[in-house]
Amino acid sequence: MLRAAVLGVLGLLAVAGAWEGYKALAPEDGVVVGDNRVLPRTTDLAMPHVWDMLQRLGEPVSSLRGAAPLWQVVADAVLVSLKVAAAGWVAGTAIGLLLALLMARLRLAEWGLLPWIVLSQTVPLIAFAPMVRSWGSRIEIGGWEWPAWMSVALIASYLAFFPVAVGALRGLQSTDRVHTELMHSYDAGWWATMRRVRLPAAVPHLLPALRLGAAGAVVGTVVAEVSIVYPDGIGRMLVTFAGQASGDPEKAWAPIFGAIVLGLVAGGFIALLGLLLRTYRRGEAP
Repeated sequence: MLRAAVLGVLGLLAVAGAWEGYKALAPEDGVVVGDNRVLPRTTDLAMPHVWDMLQRLGEPVSSLRGAAPLWQVVADAVLVSLKVAAAGWVAGTAIGLLLALLMARLRLAEWGLLPWIVLSQTVPLIAFAPMVRSWGSRIEIGGWEWPAWMSVALIASYLAFFPVAVGALRGLQSTDRVHTELMHSYDAGWWATMRRVRLPAAVPHLLPALRLGAAGAVVGTVVAEVSIVYPDGIGRMLVTFAGQASGDPEKAWAPIFGAIVLGLVAGGFIALLGLLLRTYRRGEAP
Protein backbone atom coordinates (compact mmCIF):
# COMPACT_ATOMS: atom_id res chain seq x y z
CA MET A 1 0.00 0.00 0.00
CA LEU A 2 2.80 2.42 0.92
CA ARG A 3 4.72 1.47 -2.21
CA ALA A 4 1.66 2.22 -4.37
CA ALA A 5 1.22 5.60 -2.67
CA VAL A 6 4.87 6.53 -3.22
CA LEU A 7 4.69 5.48 -6.86
CA GLY A 8 1.52 7.55 -7.26
CA VAL A 9 3.21 10.65 -5.86
CA LEU A 10 6.23 10.09 -8.09
CA GLY A 11 3.90 9.75 -11.07
CA LEU A 12 2.26 13.10 -10.29
CA LEU A 13 5.67 14.74 -9.95
CA ALA A 14 6.72 13.24 -13.29
CA VAL A 15 3.60 14.63 -14.99
CA ALA A 16 4.21 18.08 -13.48
CA GLY A 17 7.86 17.94 -14.58
CA ALA A 18 6.88 16.94 -18.13
CA TRP A 19 4.35 19.79 -18.22
CA GLU A 20 6.87 22.41 -17.14
CA GLY A 21 9.60 20.93 -19.36
CA TYR A 22 7.43 21.12 -22.45
CA LYS A 23 6.32 24.64 -21.53
CA ALA A 24 9.94 25.75 -21.17
CA LEU A 25 11.31 24.10 -24.32
CA ALA A 26 8.51 24.09 -26.88
CA PRO A 27 7.65 27.15 -29.01
CA GLU A 28 4.76 29.35 -27.88
CA ASP A 29 2.71 28.40 -30.92
CA GLY A 30 3.14 24.70 -30.16
CA VAL A 31 4.44 22.06 -32.52
CA VAL A 32 2.96 22.46 -36.00
CA VAL A 33 3.32 19.90 -38.78
CA GLY A 34 2.12 21.30 -42.08
CA ASP A 35 -1.19 22.99 -41.29
CA ASN A 36 -1.88 20.88 -38.23
CA ARG A 37 -0.91 21.66 -34.64
CA VAL A 38 0.05 18.32 -33.11
CA LEU A 39 1.13 19.67 -29.70
CA PRO A 40 -0.51 22.53 -27.80
CA ARG A 41 0.61 26.12 -27.41
CA THR A 42 2.77 26.92 -24.40
CA THR A 43 1.44 30.37 -23.57
CA ASP A 44 0.23 31.07 -20.04
CA LEU A 45 -3.31 31.20 -21.42
CA ALA A 46 -3.13 27.67 -22.85
CA MET A 47 -0.72 26.10 -20.34
CA PRO A 48 -0.48 27.91 -17.01
CA HIS A 49 2.42 27.04 -14.73
CA VAL A 50 1.72 24.26 -12.25
CA TRP A 51 2.46 26.50 -9.28
CA ASP A 52 0.08 29.17 -10.61
CA MET A 53 -2.74 26.62 -10.84
CA LEU A 54 -2.06 25.41 -7.31
CA GLN A 55 -1.90 28.98 -6.01
CA ARG A 56 -5.23 29.77 -7.70
CA LEU A 57 -6.89 27.00 -5.70
CA GLY A 58 -6.36 28.99 -2.51
CA GLU A 59 -7.82 32.22 -3.91
CA PRO A 60 -11.52 33.23 -3.92
CA VAL A 61 -13.58 31.67 -6.68
CA SER A 62 -14.74 35.10 -7.83
CA SER A 63 -14.16 38.76 -7.10
CA LEU A 64 -17.37 39.03 -5.07
CA ARG A 65 -16.91 39.94 -1.42
CA GLY A 66 -17.05 36.91 0.84
CA ALA A 67 -16.58 34.44 -2.01
CA ALA A 68 -15.41 31.00 -0.92
CA PRO A 69 -11.94 29.79 -1.91
CA LEU A 70 -11.76 27.95 -5.20
CA TRP A 71 -10.64 24.66 -3.64
CA GLN A 72 -13.70 24.61 -1.38
CA VAL A 73 -16.13 25.18 -4.26
CA VAL A 74 -14.45 22.40 -6.24
CA ALA A 75 -14.44 20.08 -3.21
CA ASP A 76 -18.18 20.63 -2.69
CA ALA A 77 -18.85 19.76 -6.34
CA VAL A 78 -16.63 16.67 -6.10
CA LEU A 79 -18.54 15.51 -3.01
CA VAL A 80 -21.87 15.86 -4.83
CA SER A 81 -20.58 13.92 -7.84
CA LEU A 82 -19.01 11.29 -5.57
CA LYS A 83 -22.34 10.61 -3.86
CA VAL A 84 -24.14 10.31 -7.18
CA ALA A 85 -21.41 8.10 -8.67
CA ALA A 86 -21.48 5.88 -5.55
CA ALA A 87 -25.24 5.44 -5.87
CA GLY A 88 -24.85 4.57 -9.54
CA TRP A 89 -22.02 2.14 -8.81
CA VAL A 90 -23.98 0.34 -6.09
CA ALA A 91 -27.03 0.03 -8.35
CA GLY A 92 -24.95 -1.06 -11.34
CA THR A 93 -23.02 -3.60 -9.27
CA ALA A 94 -26.22 -5.10 -7.87
CA ILE A 95 -27.78 -5.37 -11.32
CA GLY A 96 -24.58 -6.83 -12.79
CA LEU A 97 -24.31 -9.45 -10.05
CA LEU A 98 -27.95 -10.47 -10.40
CA LEU A 99 -27.56 -10.85 -14.16
CA ALA A 100 -24.37 -12.87 -13.69
CA LEU A 101 -26.10 -15.20 -11.20
CA LEU A 102 -29.01 -15.67 -13.59
CA MET A 103 -26.74 -16.41 -16.55
CA ALA A 104 -24.61 -18.77 -14.48
CA ARG A 105 -27.73 -20.63 -13.35
CA LEU A 106 -29.43 -20.90 -16.75
CA ARG A 107 -27.44 -21.40 -19.94
CA LEU A 108 -30.47 -20.25 -21.94
CA ALA A 109 -30.39 -16.92 -20.05
CA GLU A 110 -26.71 -16.51 -20.93
CA TRP A 111 -27.39 -17.15 -24.62
CA GLY A 112 -30.30 -14.71 -24.60
CA LEU A 113 -28.95 -11.91 -22.37
CA LEU A 114 -25.20 -11.70 -22.94
CA PRO A 115 -25.37 -10.40 -26.54
CA TRP A 116 -27.80 -7.68 -25.48
CA ILE A 117 -25.65 -6.74 -22.50
CA VAL A 118 -22.69 -6.26 -24.84
CA LEU A 119 -24.82 -4.40 -27.39
CA SER A 120 -26.12 -2.02 -24.72
CA GLN A 121 -22.69 -0.43 -24.41
CA THR A 122 -22.74 0.76 -28.03
CA VAL A 123 -25.43 3.38 -27.31
CA PRO A 124 -23.87 6.90 -27.36
CA LEU A 125 -24.01 8.08 -23.77
CA ILE A 126 -24.14 11.79 -24.58
CA ALA A 127 -27.33 11.20 -26.60
CA PHE A 128 -28.85 8.76 -24.11
CA ALA A 129 -28.50 10.99 -21.03
CA PRO A 130 -30.98 13.73 -22.08
CA MET A 131 -33.56 11.03 -22.88
CA VAL A 132 -33.21 9.57 -19.38
CA ARG A 133 -33.66 13.03 -17.89
CA SER A 134 -36.75 13.61 -20.03
CA TRP A 135 -38.28 10.28 -18.97
CA GLY A 136 -37.47 10.92 -15.32
CA SER A 137 -39.05 14.37 -15.33
CA ARG A 138 -42.40 12.74 -16.16
CA ILE A 139 -42.31 10.44 -13.13
CA GLU A 140 -44.43 11.67 -10.23
CA ILE A 141 -45.76 9.37 -7.52
CA GLY A 142 -48.04 11.12 -5.08
CA GLY A 143 -46.13 14.22 -4.03
CA TRP A 144 -42.74 12.75 -4.95
CA GLU A 145 -41.00 13.83 -8.13
CA TRP A 146 -38.00 12.23 -9.80
CA PRO A 147 -34.95 14.33 -8.81
CA ALA A 148 -32.33 15.25 -11.39
CA TRP A 149 -29.53 13.49 -9.53
CA MET A 150 -31.27 10.14 -9.98
CA SER A 151 -31.05 10.55 -13.75
CA VAL A 152 -27.30 11.06 -13.37
CA ALA A 153 -27.03 8.02 -11.07
CA LEU A 154 -28.99 5.93 -13.58
CA ILE A 155 -26.51 6.82 -16.34
CA ALA A 156 -23.64 5.96 -13.99
CA SER A 157 -25.18 2.56 -13.21
CA TYR A 158 -25.66 1.97 -16.94
CA LEU A 159 -21.90 2.11 -17.44
CA ALA A 160 -21.10 0.28 -14.20
CA PHE A 161 -23.25 -2.84 -14.63
CA PHE A 162 -21.62 -4.11 -17.85
CA PRO A 163 -18.10 -4.97 -16.58
CA VAL A 164 -19.55 -6.39 -13.36
CA ALA A 165 -21.98 -8.67 -15.20
CA VAL A 166 -19.34 -9.97 -17.62
CA GLY A 167 -16.56 -10.26 -15.02
CA ALA A 168 -18.75 -11.96 -12.44
CA LEU A 169 -20.09 -14.41 -15.03
CA ARG A 170 -16.57 -15.32 -16.09
CA GLY A 171 -15.58 -15.78 -12.44
CA LEU A 172 -18.60 -17.93 -11.59
CA GLN A 173 -17.80 -20.16 -14.55
CA SER A 174 -14.11 -20.47 -13.65
CA THR A 175 -14.64 -22.89 -10.75
CA ASP A 176 -12.62 -26.08 -10.99
CA ARG A 177 -14.81 -29.01 -11.93
CA VAL A 178 -13.37 -31.13 -9.14
CA HIS A 179 -14.72 -28.67 -6.56
CA THR A 180 -18.23 -28.60 -7.98
CA GLU A 181 -18.27 -32.39 -8.23
CA LEU A 182 -17.18 -32.60 -4.60
CA MET A 183 -20.11 -30.41 -3.57
CA HIS A 184 -22.39 -32.56 -5.70
CA SER A 185 -21.14 -35.66 -3.88
CA TYR A 186 -22.13 -33.98 -0.61
CA ASP A 187 -25.62 -33.53 -2.06
CA ALA A 188 -25.19 -29.74 -1.78
CA GLY A 189 -27.79 -27.62 -3.55
CA TRP A 190 -27.18 -24.98 -6.19
CA TRP A 191 -27.15 -22.09 -3.73
CA ALA A 192 -24.83 -23.85 -1.28
CA THR A 193 -22.39 -24.58 -4.12
CA MET A 194 -22.68 -20.98 -5.29
CA ARG A 195 -22.04 -19.54 -1.83
CA ARG A 196 -19.22 -21.85 -0.76
CA VAL A 197 -17.41 -22.51 -4.05
CA ARG A 198 -18.40 -20.37 -7.01
CA LEU A 199 -18.57 -16.93 -5.33
CA PRO A 200 -15.16 -17.23 -3.61
CA ALA A 201 -13.65 -18.50 -6.88
CA ALA A 202 -15.14 -15.50 -8.72
CA VAL A 203 -13.40 -12.87 -6.56
CA PRO A 204 -10.15 -12.73 -8.64
CA HIS A 205 -12.28 -11.93 -11.71
CA LEU A 206 -14.80 -9.75 -9.89
CA LEU A 207 -12.39 -7.22 -8.39
CA PRO A 208 -11.01 -6.01 -11.76
CA ALA A 209 -14.61 -5.80 -12.95
CA LEU A 210 -15.52 -3.67 -9.94
CA ARG A 211 -12.60 -1.34 -10.75
CA LEU A 212 -13.87 -0.92 -14.28
CA GLY A 213 -17.38 -0.43 -12.95
CA ALA A 214 -16.21 2.30 -10.57
CA ALA A 215 -14.36 4.05 -13.40
CA GLY A 216 -17.44 3.75 -15.59
CA ALA A 217 -19.65 5.20 -12.85
CA VAL A 218 -17.35 8.22 -12.51
CA VAL A 219 -17.22 8.80 -16.27
CA GLY A 220 -20.98 8.34 -16.57
CA THR A 221 -21.59 10.80 -13.75
CA VAL A 222 -19.41 13.53 -15.26
CA VAL A 223 -20.80 13.08 -18.79
CA ALA A 224 -24.40 12.95 -17.56
CA GLU A 225 -23.96 16.10 -15.48
CA VAL A 226 -22.81 17.91 -18.61
CA SER A 227 -25.50 16.43 -20.86
CA ILE A 228 -28.52 17.08 -18.64
CA VAL A 229 -27.16 20.37 -17.22
CA TYR A 230 -27.01 19.16 -13.61
CA PRO A 231 -25.61 22.27 -11.89
CA ASP A 232 -24.22 20.91 -8.61
CA GLY A 233 -21.60 18.40 -9.76
CA ILE A 234 -18.07 18.59 -11.06
CA GLY A 235 -19.13 17.85 -14.65
CA ARG A 236 -21.08 21.05 -15.10
CA MET A 237 -18.35 23.00 -13.34
CA LEU A 238 -15.88 21.80 -15.97
CA VAL A 239 -17.98 23.44 -18.68
CA THR A 240 -18.71 26.61 -16.69
CA PHE A 241 -15.10 27.30 -15.73
CA ALA A 242 -13.85 26.41 -19.21
CA GLY A 243 -15.96 29.29 -20.51
CA GLN A 244 -14.01 31.63 -18.22
CA ALA A 245 -10.58 30.38 -19.31
CA SER A 246 -9.79 33.39 -21.47
CA GLY A 247 -9.82 35.70 -18.45
CA ASP A 248 -8.79 33.25 -15.73
CA PRO A 249 -6.94 30.27 -17.26
CA GLU A 250 -5.77 28.82 -13.94
CA LYS A 251 -9.35 28.62 -12.68
CA ALA A 252 -10.39 26.40 -15.60
CA TRP A 253 -7.99 23.69 -14.42
CA ALA A 254 -9.41 23.48 -10.90
CA PRO A 255 -12.42 21.26 -11.76
CA ILE A 256 -10.10 19.06 -13.84
CA PHE A 257 -8.08 18.45 -10.68
CA GLY A 258 -11.37 17.76 -8.91
CA ALA A 259 -12.37 15.16 -11.50
CA ILE A 260 -8.98 13.47 -11.04
CA VAL A 261 -9.53 13.34 -7.27
CA LEU A 262 -12.98 11.87 -7.88
CA GLY A 263 -11.48 9.05 -9.91
CA LEU A 264 -8.73 8.45 -7.35
CA VAL A 265 -11.26 8.18 -4.53
CA ALA A 266 -13.31 5.65 -6.51
CA GLY A 267 -10.19 3.62 -7.25
CA GLY A 268 -9.05 3.83 -3.64
CA PHE A 269 -12.35 2.44 -2.40
CA ILE A 270 -12.02 -0.62 -4.65
CA ALA A 271 -8.44 -1.06 -3.42
CA LEU A 272 -9.70 -1.15 0.17
CA LEU A 273 -12.37 -3.64 -0.84
CA GLY A 274 -9.61 -5.77 -2.37
CA LEU A 275 -7.76 -5.74 0.95
CA LEU A 276 -10.84 -7.07 2.72
CA LEU A 277 -11.12 -9.88 0.16
CA ARG A 278 -7.39 -10.64 -0.08
CA THR A 279 -7.95 -14.21 1.15
CA TYR A 280 -9.76 -15.01 -2.10
CA ARG A 281 -7.45 -13.12 -4.48
CA ARG A 282 -5.03 -15.93 -5.35
CA GLY A 283 -4.65 -16.06 -9.11
CA GLU A 284 -6.39 -12.72 -9.64
CA ALA A 285 -7.22 -12.04 -13.26
CA PRO A 286 -5.22 -9.15 -14.83
